[in-house]
Amino acid sequence: MYTRFVLLILFALISGCSGPPASLSSAPDQEQQDTSASESASAVPAPAPGFTISWTMHQNLPVPEDAVMVRELEKRFGVNLEIWNLPNNKYESLLDLKLVQGSIPDLFRVRQTQDLLKYQQQGVLAPIPEDLLNTYAPHILAAIREHAPAYQDIGRINGQYYGIPVINPTNIYRVPVVYRQDWLDKLGLAVPETLEDFEKVIYAFANEDPDGNGIRDTYGLSLEGMNVVFGAFGQMVFTDQLYFSRKDQRLVIGALEPDMQEALHYLRKWYKDGVIDPEFITGENSGGYKHLSHAFISGRIGMTSMGNYYHWIQDGDYLEWSLDSEKKARLTPVGATFNVKELTAKQPQARVVFGRPFSGPDGRRGSKAYDMLMSFTAIGADAAREPGKLETLLQMLDYVSADPDREEAASLQYGIRGTHWNWAGADKQDIIILPPYNHMFSYQNKIGANIGMTLPVLPTDRREQWAATLGLDQDGIYNALEVATPALIRNGPGLIRLRDQAYISFITGERPIEAFGDFVEEFLAAGGAEVLEEANASYQELPPQQKGEQKARP
Repeated sequence: MYTRFVLLILFALISGCSGPPASLSSAPDQEQQDTSASESASAVPAPAPGFTISWTMHQNLPVPEDAVMVRELEKRFGVNLEIWNLPNNKYESLLDLKLVQGSIPDLFRVRQTQDLLKYQQQGVLAPIPEDLLNTYAPHILAAIREHAPAYQDIGRINGQYYGIPVINPTNIYRVPVVYRQDWLDKLGLAVPETLEDFEKVIYAFANEDPDGNGIRDTYGLSLEGMNVVFGAFGQMVFTDQLYFSRKDQRLVIGALEPDMQEALHYLRKWYKDGVIDPEFITGENSGGYKHLSHAFISGRIGMTSMGNYYHWIQDGDYLEWSLDSEKKARLTPVGATFNVKELTAKQPQARVVFGRPFSGPDGRRGSKAYDMLMSFTAIGADAAREPGKLETLLQMLDYVSADPDREEAASLQYGIRGTHWNWAGADKQDIIILPPYNHMFSYQNKIGANIGMTLPVLPTDRREQWAATLGLDQDGIYNALEVATPALIRNGPGLIRLRDQAYISFITGERPIEAFGDFVEEFLAAGGAEVLEEANASYQELPPQQKGEQKARP
């Protein structure tokens, strides 16, 4: 997840040398940036040019071969930069296929944190000497040490760095709990505060024709909403990883906790009564962009907890900069995004509302929160075999991720000033995307911008200011184990399948909930016991600050 001004806030906080002195920030006839920061670059020896560098990155669209910002970076560093077009929804499978074929990227994005150890064990990652990190990536390390110190040693294996931790600052905001406001209004209901309230709401959504079509074709919730039910008992279940939580100074796997039986009793009853979408097993997304809840968009369900806050922006939620008819920057109401945009295109009268996760019998509540540790940036093993290439990679990574010059940083993220973007005001605090790029999906991919890694500096742009007013920094349930152990790598996929199959069978009634203890025994015998043992051994080795609050503010 990349957000505006993650980098720009950092530059006011840290200082030091930048990369080579040539500017990318504006077209030739525009105002040139101050070069004082880059003059200190002479302290860092320039690595030898001429390398062919393969680079993986976050992308929603392919980066064209002639992308303007890629070509600019090639000129600046004297390299041939090859961006591997591995789309996000197929990233791991396509990357693994490349590795099987003998190709290893030089700049290696390890998107799933549990894969760092796997790739290190496969021998496809190079150790990164700490002195080279300090010399060639000083601004990245400064940001991590200042804003996420508990994570600065994450990425070490056997004492050596194999991955630079990518900490996502906006993951202090949990996944929202979303309801159809127009359905609640029609039925005279309030946003639920307790599990009991929630039960009344979802039964009304299923039985009282909230869409007014005279047909019983609506439901209360589907798969993603179930996690808020589990959250009312302190755990997360339906996720793409095993969720651990802390209990009595140890780690436990949430799906095995006895409280889950009570949660399953509710879900079993609701499914039997026709309140849960019978298609929940296949999930809410039917293809395309993975954060869209098609079940919600189509008007099939009235509650979900899918996607993130920026997937649920409604018209006018906050003001953003845009160009008026005279091409002057003005603050105007923001337009609807993603799920809301798709929903209102189909049903113009539809409205949504965020609710706090409802409380369970003992007062617990929560919705899913994404790990603060989002991924790792690593170096491919082959890159370390070419003298000087590792240094060049680190210097390029530091430049595209954390250059302290504001103009340069904005250009690296958004493109050429005056062509793709401009400052919205004289204070140079906000940027405005210029037409036609302001209406293009992921235009940054199309021009080869924003290829660096996210830094742990909380953005203060208008979208995040809006998010901060929603209470989303409270009630998040985080995974207490952020980095995989060898046993989890070996056994995790099979255990996740076993967990999902068992929970689905409990909910649908194919298996009695009284057999929950049998499921726990099966899980532990299938490798779960080994996973728990290693997870707790790893947990005991963590520094005290990381054993505490999981989502310490960056």
